Amino acid sequence: MPCRIKGTSFSVVVQNEDQVEVSFTRTWDASLKGKLVPLNIDKRFILLRGQSGFYSYSIFEHLEGWPDFNVAEIRIAFKLRKDKFHYMAIADNRQRIMPMPDDRLPGRGQQLAYPEAVLLVNPTNPDLKGEVDDKYQYSCNNKDNRVHGWICTDPPTGFWCITPSDEFRTGGPVKQNLTSHVGPTTLAMYHSAHYAGDDLVPKFRDGEPWKKVFGPVFIYVNATIAESDYGSESLLWQDAKAQMMLEVQSWPYDFPASEDFPTSDERGLVSGRLMEPFSADSAYVGLALPGEAGSWQRECKGYQFWSKADSDGFFTINNVRVGNYSLYAWVPGFIGDYKYDVIVDISSGCEIDLGDLVYEPPRDGPTLWEIGIPDRSAAEFYVPDPNPNYVNKLYVNHPDKFRQYGLWERYADLYPDGDLVYTIGASDYTKDWFFAQVTRRKDNGYKGTTWQIKFKLDRVTQDGTYKLRVALASAAISDLQAYFLNHALQSTL
Repeated sequence: MPCRIKGTSFSVVVQNEDQVEVSFTRTWDASLKGKLVPLNIDKRFILLRGQSGFYSYSIFEHLEGWPDFNVAEIRIAFKLRKDKFHYMAIADNRQRIMPMPDDRLPGRGQQLAYPEAVLLVNPTNPDLKGEVDDKYQYSCNNKDNRVHGWICTDPPTGFWCITPSDEFRTGGPVKQNLTSHVGPTTLAMYHSAHYAGDDLVPKFRDGEPWKKVFGPVFIYVNATIAESDYGSESLLWQDAKAQMMLEVQSWPYDFPASEDFPTSDERGLVSGRLMEPFSADSAYVGLALPGEAGSWQRECKGYQFWSKADSDGFFTINNVRVGNYSLYAWVPGFIGDYKYDVIVDISSGCEIDLGDLVYEPPRDGPTLWEIGIPDRSAAEFYVPDPNPNYVNKLYVNHPDKFRQYGLWERYADLYPDGDLVYTIGASDYTKDWFFAQVTRRKDNGYKGTTWQIKFKLDRVTQDGTYKLRVALASAAISDLQAYFLNHALQSTL
């Protein structure tokens, strides 16, 4: 159940001419069992001279022997004045005038398949009539979720959440998280299981001890009196991006007072070169808690540090916290996950060069056929236009077209009498392979769909082994089954 964190004690940690840091703490003890989550929580806020905004971070601690608990989401939510902030920006090509929160209420809005999705039937701004508002349409990959927020045009003012590092986030660089949405609301997402489900819910059992620092994030406020052909929105957004770059370059900060947040000198560095038979260009290389290959996607208690290799496969992972890690990697365009077979031990100030690391993607012979690109995305497949009655105009002719509401229902429109059939050598996955395998409505419920892939083998090695490999971009509440049917023999494998 949701739990609003309220500090029960307050202290000034730092106070001088250049900095003020305050702490709001809530301490747990056995008398609170069953009433509050068994965590000691320390919420910090920092003001620096000359900075237009404030920093915030939190320290969560579960002591050994304390009761079991789960935590599905940790965030800071900022609610702005609805009469002032009407324009939202989360990327160069993802910004717009937003509905009012009242537009989501009965009479002005009509709830759709889930509470977060609302059809605007009588919005305050008539230009938005007929559009869908849904906070999930404004989610963003961790690697791209650096700055987002709201703009007031009178006077021209911006309110921004800047996240300079993903080290405290889980799920890796392509895990999606919420950003800003109607409220006007801006979220600093520390942790969430959105788009992943129970696998990314940290579960603490048998008195397991745990401590983690979330943040700092920077809440930046800017303003302008300058004139621009593109309006104050453009000026404020460009300034927010410039401030974001400064924060990223300053990470890790040297001013947080907590000893649980190490400075750059107290961290380590790992470098090397990822090589494989083809090309490791643009490979993602990261450190996360020790586990099996690919386990970083489900690991949700520790820190993660990611870097992108250059065109020759060279990588450097800076500012890694002290601890033991496994090194993981994956290469867009190649199926499978890489894991370095030695634990990487990071100590304060260390610089570790792992040299050349060879990744051999799983391959047992010639590829007979392939559908799509194994890049942890479904962007290359067919994404339909939305139902014209449920459109968000922001995503019309947009590369993120898949964020439109209700696209799962479009599958049944395209295949009303039977399921998708894809023929190797004749079909085109950009046109003929639906981007998500969804259910369809039947008898007041939903049933699974069965897709067919038809292919011909001119020659079969009778004593040979054939492997089907499937690369999933995402899966939730699903059950994937695969069968092979020999049409000549009418037999199923």
